[in-house]
Amino acid sequence: MIKINSKQKQKLIQAFSLAEILIVLAIMGILIMLVVPNQAGVASRTKSLEAQQELKMVQNLQYAHFLQFSKYTSELSAINYLPHKLVNAGGTANYQISIVESSTTGFKARAESVVDFNGDGKKNIWEVDENGVLTEIQPD
Repeated sequence: MIKINSKQKQKLIQAFSLAEILIVLAIMGILIMLVVPNQAGVASRTKSLEAQQELKMVQNLQYAHFLQFSKYTSELSAINYLPHKLVNAGGTANYQISIVESSTTGFKARAESVVDFNGDGKKNIWEVDENGVLTEIQPD
């Protein structure tokens, strides 16, 4: 038989109670709920950078075409632009690039998303003109 010393009986381990742990977890859950919705917009803004970069490339290719032929073209193939494969076709591109208008003095190219990034029913649309001015026509 083992004898327990009376000094050992009174020695308690200091720890947090279950109620204290639950309160801390509840507070952490509330803080996470406040932060996560704010991060949803970051993803769509990041993906819109793809549209901006592609439109800048189209603008540069159109400018080179203009210097050579003194007019802008309405065909992406005429400026040797090769679009990336879209996500809905098994690729990685989120935006469909097109030239919506062109003349001897200017052009307008459009990048329209093929994916609704935040699920609100609106798809992101960007445009660029001959001066390289990027405009967000419809935010997502």
